Amino acid sequence: VTLRNRLIMGSMHTGLEEGDGFSHSLERLAAYFAERAAGGVGLMVTGGIAPNVAGRAYPFAAAMMSPSDAKRHRLVTDAVHQHEGARIAMQILHTGRYSYAPTAVGPSSKRAPINYFTPKALSGSQVERTIADFVRCAALAEEAGYDGVEVMGSEGYLINQFIAKRTNKRTDEWGGSYENRIRLPLKIVEGIRQAVGKDFIIIYRLSMLDLVEDGSTWEEITALAQAIEAAGASIINTGIGWHEARVPTIATAVPRGAFSWVTHKLKGSVSVPLVATNRINTPEIAEQILTEGHADMISMARPLLADPNFMNKAMAGTPERINTCIGCNQACLDHVFQMKPASCLVNPRACHETELVYAPTATPLSLAVVGAGPAGLA
Repeated sequence: VTLRNRLIMGSMHTGLEEGDGFSHSLERLAAYFAERAAGGVGLMVTGGIAPNVAGRAYPFAAAMMSPSDAKRHRLVTDAVHQHEGARIAMQILHTGRYSYAPTAVGPSSKRAPINYFTPKALSGSQVERTIADFVRCAALAEEAGYDGVEVMGSEGYLINQFIAKRTNKRTDEWGGSYENRIRLPLKIVEGIRQAVGKDFIIIYRLSMLDLVEDGSTWEEITALAQAIEAAGASIINTGIGWHEARVPTIATAVPRGAFSWVTHKLKGSVSVPLVATNRINTPEIAEQILTEGHADMISMARPLLADPNFMNKAMAGTPERINTCIGCNQACLDHVFQMKPASCLVNPRACHETELVYAPTATPLSLAVVGAGPAGLA
């Protein structure tokens, strides 16, 4: 598989994944991704889609569990593929103990400090069923026309919960030794690779820096990366920090490209492409990371909310025209936490492409803007 460039649009939950109306139409999600496909992004990753009911982030959150779900998503993939060279992957996300629902599950019955609900520990047979659900979800994503999937194995979600001693207190074949604790992600990736076509992209989001106590050691992270590659992953994406970590990872205060050193540390240990992420919001920073050999690809998420034409402008040699993400999180993360569709403080059209349609007016006016403040200079 050849991508048209090295830019990945990282996964973000936007509130559009569930769809609108009785039919849960994904028209708005399709328009959102189509605009970024037209803007030149090589590979886009959707917001998290659950493989089963227990994996949902909250009741009735987006899931891919049946052929009817796959059929609805055809609207999204067809819209993206209208743009030559554009590709899209669906992120499979099981939230585990982060689920805001009484149906939350995990490797052990240990409540997350950022959740009200104590998860139920999965039985051995339920773990096997969960693996099968991931595999079915990936196969349905392929049926829906997606070019690949991203298996979410970081940020403290279910897979990460099985891997880390912090949350895995099991004494059966899914707990204890590190070899046992990484069986879940390996079985998932192996199963998906067997179930899909050879050109179907499998991205694995690997937690390379947990930023919590009793997380994985670097030796364990390297061993997992190598095992994930052997299991059939096409790309390894960098995950930084659990959601319950106290260390800022995406706020404005975090220096640009601050975590590319983590991805660089893994270079040479695997042969599949590695993706650097977090606080990369200018072409110059992205090029520097690639030129210095820190990564093979770059993931940007919020910068493509701010400007869907980011890549086209960079390729045209006009980076000064890019509407730069300021890392404020006020209209993206804050809106989602309030159960509202995401948007962007510097681009209110983001996630509202079907409502804010900018077209030439039929009655043009001659205007004069007086003043050199933000409005006058915009």
